[in-house]
Amino acid sequence: MYRNCPVIALEEHYWDAELSAQFVGAEGLSPVSNLLHEVGDVRLRAMDEAGIDMQILSHGAPSAQKLPADICVDLTQRVNDRLAEACARHPGRFAGFAALPTPRPEEAARELERCVKDLGFKGAMIHGLTHGVFHDDKRFWPIYEVAEKLDVPIYFHPAVPHPDVMRVYYDEYAKEFPTVIRPAWGFTVETATQAIRLILSRVFETHPGLQIVLGHFGETLPFLLWRINQALARPGQESLSFRETFCRHFHVTTSGHFSTPALVCTMMELGMDRIMFSVDYPYVVNSDAMGWIETLQISPDDRRKLLGGNAQKLFKL
Repeated sequence: MYRNCPVIALEEHYWDAELSAQFVGAEGLSPVSNLLHEVGDVRLRAMDEAGIDMQILSHGAPSAQKLPADICVDLTQRVNDRLAEACARHPGRFAGFAALPTPRPEEAARELERCVKDLGFKGAMIHGLTHGVFHDDKRFWPIYEVAEKLDVPIYFHPAVPHPDVMRVYYDEYAKEFPTVIRPAWGFTVETATQAIRLILSRVFETHPGLQIVLGHFGETLPFLLWRINQALARPGQESLSFRETFCRHFHVTTSGHFSTPALVCTMMELGMDRIMFSVDYPYVVNSDAMGWIETLQISPDDRRKLLGGNAQKLFKL
């Protein structure tokens, strides 16, 4: 069914032992931690069983975003070097997104350049806020300058919300429903806000070639584009086409959100050229994603774009 195109999954996570040791105690030991620490035969067998040809690997949240500034640069470089070695052991099956030491933004920009030029990475992934600061802040714009120059995208992935947000918004329910601060809702709010702030900051006017990727069908934003755009265009508001900016600079993936109505909405807003396949392995099993793909009644050309064609083009695979 899929042999006329590669199947490329690009929000697929792993953990580096040295980096994950910095935060696993605070986040709690994941029930899938063994799979996160494995980048080899077990992962490849799971890919083969589902019919997935390639994963673009990225470190799981919170990656380097919460590291102390005094250790983040050297540690992140070691993490990226080890990911490059893992990808080199399985050429054609694994590629990589750089982890970035965003507590030191200038060094993060240099690390992005090193990872793309020297290690062959396909972009970078940033998880949540950096010590409580959203990434529209101009201190992070050197990262976007490098991404634009190298023509690689930045993938914005969720992490748990800011502690004050968790306290005010979710405390009464987080104990009984712990995922409410994670994929059930908290992840979505935090990451959608990150994307909205990027557009409002006008970073794309300064860096018109910059491309951003969001998982989970764009964290609800394709559904909300008309309303956000209309509200921002009301009299008295400074001119800004939110909808046009989003459709020109953002791509979305299917990671962990296998909903046909969500796909149809996103196709109608963004077009199929900006939608890419992802699983969110190992938090989500590959068979759930591929089983859903088999139910889709879309054209062969759109299926090819979704499964791998768009990723090949964006990431130059």
